[in-house]
Amino acid sequence: MHLTLQLGRPEHCENRLEKELRTYDLLDQLQISYERVDHHPAETIDDCVEIDRILKPATICKNLLLCNTQKTNFYLLMLPGEKKFVTKELSKQLGTARLSFAPSSYMEEYLDITPGSVSVLGLMNDHQNMVQLLVDEELLQSSYVGCHPCINTSSLRLKTKDVFETFLTAVHHDYIVVKLGLEATYL
Repeated sequence: MHLTLQLGRPEHCENRLEKELRTYDLLDQLQISYERVDHHPAETIDDCVEIDRILKPATICKNLLLCNTQKTNFYLLMLPGEKKFVTKELSKQLGTARLSFAPSSYMEEYLDITPGSVSVLGLMNDHQNMVQLLVDEELLQSSYVGCHPCINTSSLRLKTKDVFETFLTAVHHDYIVVKLGLEATYL
């Protein structure tokens, strides 16, 4: 598949999932411009190497849905794709017990997203504000971010400012800035 950067929503929307089309509808309604590349399913950050090259200068985001042991608090963590994540470091900053990956059933219930498609744009589906957005401070320094439109067969390049000011305001979500180190230990 030859990857090419397109401006805005797909010209032909047949064979696209309704949740993907709802994402484009909202971005268009908010007058947020975006560029899109369609591709084979990209389920991991390693699958995004070629996509990353096309979306430059966007910072491709690693998005993790986390929860506490009791599964009563849920967090969507956005960080630069190459950055390592250490549970202990984040838990300490939040003043919470150790966090772990949330079961996929919560991804679908709260964000209408399946594993491999987790994205900040899924917060448009979190009408009860069950998920708290956490953003690594380094990501906020990027001019553009790259993320999925609630499906992992497309990726978007969006202005960081549009995501954190316009989009999040429209979907009634705020965010907490966290500072994650570069340790090599994974969750």
